[in-house]
Parts: sequence; C-alpha cells; structure tokens
Amino acid sequence: MSNLPVLFVILPLGFGFLYILLARRRPFVSEMGSVAVTLTLFMLSLILIGAGYFDGQQVIRSFNLNMGGWALPMGINIYLDSLTVLMLIIVNMISFTVILYSVNYMKKYSSRSYFYALILFMLAGMNGILLTGDLFNLYVFLELASVSSYILVSFGVEAEELEAAFKYLVMGAIASALILLGVIIIYLVSGTLNIAYAAQFIQEYGMNRALYFAFSLLLMGFSLKAALIPFHAWLPDAHPSAPAPISAMLSGVVIKVLGVYALLRVGFNLFDLGNDPYFLNLLLVVGGISLIIGVLLALYQWDIKRLFAYHSISQMGYVVMAIGLGTGLGMVAGLFHLFNHAVFKSLLFLNSGALETATGTRSLKKMGGLARKMPVTAVTSMIGSLSISGIPPFNGFWSKLMIIFAAVLAGQPFYALLAVIGSVLTLASFMKVQRYAFWDKCRLDKKIYESDLTAPIFMRVSMLILAVFCIFLSFLILPGIYRLILSPASLDLLQGAAGYIGGVGL
Repeated sequence: MSNLPVLFVILPLGFGFLYILLARRRPFVSEMGSVAVTLTLFMLSLILIGAGYFDGQQVIRSFNLNMGGWALPMGINIYLDSLTVLMLIIVNMISFTVILYSVNYMKKYSSRSYFYALILFMLAGMNGILLTGDLFNLYVFLELASVSSYILVSFGVEAEELEAAFKYLVMGAIASALILLGVIIIYLVSGTLNIAYAAQFIQEYGMNRALYFAFSLLLMGFSLKAALIPFHAWLPDAHPSAPAPISAMLSGVVIKVLGVYALLRVGFNLFDLGNDPYFLNLLLVVGGISLIIGVLLALYQWDIKRLFAYHSISQMGYVVMAIGLGTGLGMVAGLFHLFNHAVFKSLLFLNSGALETATGTRSLKKMGGLARKMPVTAVTSMIGSLSISGIPPFNGFWSKLMIIFAAVLAGQPFYALLAVIGSVLTLASFMKVQRYAFWDKCRLDKKIYESDLTAPIFMRVSMLILAVFCIFLSFLILPGIYRLILSPASLDLLQGAAGYIGGVGL
C-alpha cells in the first residue's frame, strides 16, 4: 500500500511508451490495454478511500513518500491527502470512460496507438500534478500533460484542428512560462522547491514583494490553464476542434487539474492565502464574471461543441466563485460542483461526438428528430443537460443549491443571485440543444436520416456510465459520503499551509 500512489504515474507512462512501440503492429493491444490501465487506476483511486486517509473525526491523514529514500528538502516527495484522493477519483474515472468510448470513436482515425499513448501521457501528467509535493516537478508534469493535449487537439490534422491546436499551444506556452518564472522566483527567495519547506519559509518570514510577484505569475498561468475570463481565448477553438474524447478530457479534467487544482494548492497550501480578503475577493469576482459571460456567450452558439465549450468557462466560474467565499460550506460546494461538472460535461461532449459521427455535422441547425434514431444518446444527453442546468434530482442541482446557500450564509447575496441567473440561462441554452438536436423536425438529408445512426456499443456504454453517475452523485449529499470525501478534501484547503506542513511531517 505504501507504494500504491506511485502506480498512478508509472502505469500510464510505461504503457504509453509500450504502445508507441506497438503503434503499427498491434492497435488492438493499445485499445484494450488502455481500457485496462485506466480501469485499474480508477479502482486503485477508490481503494485509497479506505486506506486510512480519512477517519470519522474528519482529521486529515496524509501520506508522504520520499522517492529513492532521499531526505527532504533535497529529495522528491509524493504527497497524498484527501483532496488528492478526490481529484484522483475524478481524473481516473473520466479517463476510463473516455478511453472506453474511444475504442469505437477513434476507428475513423489512423495511428490510433499514438492516440492512446498520448492520452496515457496526459493522464500520467495529471496524476503527477496531483501527487507531487515539489514545485518544479509540478511544472514538469504540467508540461507533460500540456504537450500531450496540444498534439491530441490537432490529431485529425485538418485545417481547423491545426489552427486551434496552434492557438492552444501559444496560449499554453505563455501560461507555462509564467508558471516556470513564478517557480524560479520562489526558489530564489526561499532556497527550496519543496512545497512544504517553501510554505514553512513563508510562514516564518512572511510574504514580500518578490513572493507576491511570484504568486501573481502563478495566478495568471494557472488561470490560463483553467480558461477563466479573461484568460479563456484558447478554449472555444480547442474544445470544438479536438476529437470528442479529447474535448471530454479537456473540459472534464484537464482544465481542473492544470488550472483550478494547481491554483488552489499553491494559493491555500503554499502561500496560505485562505484568509486573505484580497485573494478571496479576486476569486469571487473572477468566478462571477466567468459564470455570467461564459453562459451568455454559449446562448448564441449553434455549433454544439462550441456551445459546450463556453459552458466549461461558466461552470468553472461556479467552482471558483464558491471557493472564493472562503467558508467551509463554500469550499465543499465548490469541490462538489467540480466533481459534478467533470461527469456531466464529459458526458455532454461524448454525446456531441456521437451526434457528429452519426450526422456528419456539429451544427444544431442541421440536426433534428434524432431522439427516435439515437435513443441512448437522446436520454443520456437529456440527463446531462438537466444536470448542468441544476434541475432536481440530478447532481448539478445539489451542488448549485449548496453554492447559493453558501453565498447567502457568507453575506454575499449578489453572488447567490448570479448563481441563480447563470442556472436559468444554462437551462435555456440546453433546452435549445434538446429541441434542435432531438425533438424538432428533422433537417438532415433523408438518406442520412434513414440510415442506422445508432452509436456503437462502447460509445453507448460510456455515455450510460456517466449518465448513471449524474444520478448517483446526487447521493453524495448524504451525511456519510459527505463526511467521507467532500468535507475532508475541503479541510485540506481550509487548514492552509499549517495543515500541509504538518501532513508532510515538518
């Protein structure tokens, strides 16, 4: 059990390199092997829940492993707490369903083994970000995930995909440069790259101008990765242009891990800004603006994937705004909505891939009447649409309701109103999707409509799994699971630098 966390990086990295060697000879091995690897990692992440990282008193237990036996701060350590476990569950669950979906979806692409190798590299990078206790290795894993995602966005090598990938690459490179410069400044000031030792230095000597500047660089870099407004320009092109499984990964987990998680980890556990009113107000304002502008931009879209992309900006606004409230309920609500968004937004992007594969178009104006021809896609899309719109009893309703209550109790009724308005506009947007894609009169070519439009088996199974989770996650409000997962994860952030330093054992 002590070496179990290392598998989250070693397994996807090792099998990714193996699939490159098998790229031209055994594509089937890459497909089934990737499904097996991601399913194994998902199961391992669930095992971590019962491995002693939580207890009934909500006292956070952490796991610290010094790689190669090197003592800190010179060595590299893996740090695992309840927030890490929550994120590992999210990342590896979505990765499993996406790769299962890809078995059928990627048949139309050549070099499929390279696709599975790249997606495993991206997964290894995300898992590494979640587990590392070292700033430089956080940057290294971030680059591994980022570079893999740049290539995956352009996987179809069509003009639209290449243009979107280039824009994503340029914006991502700027973000990476900002993050690396911030890491360098922290090292120059504190003399260490270890997060716990750097946090201890800041606790002892306080923040100075150089550290505030470093945090500003990290804030901008991670906001670019999270596509928060005004750093969102790359997302509306990258998400629609990528293959549907990659769109689901980008929206479902990549922007969360490379952006939101990394920002919260350094903001709360390194710089200890959890009680800083300027930092919290900044999160509130950025979250509220992203929430409203994202949904307003989505309302005018007719490209279904571009519409979903703008909603990624809006829903991340909910998460950041809730955490910016600075209260325990706000933190729990934000993390719960982050989990929920990973599920229903991944589902919706997989739905869009099924629609595009069947009809040959992403335009809602060219669809219609597909509920009868694609019943599984129609039902799961309705579940995803109601979930993201915050309609009971689906999971999105509970997390949005918690955000609204948290805002009211924190004395921020204006942000509670923003959450309500955003939810109403989201519902209007997704009712448009349901009407024009599934229930309105058919606008497809008759020959296409009369053909078999049913999504292949693995695509349907993946969509059904995520649709079931949209219902199952509603039960996370029950006291037992709330105590087991969400509350301990929020405490990891609320305890700030002191909790993190104590978890490492300094």
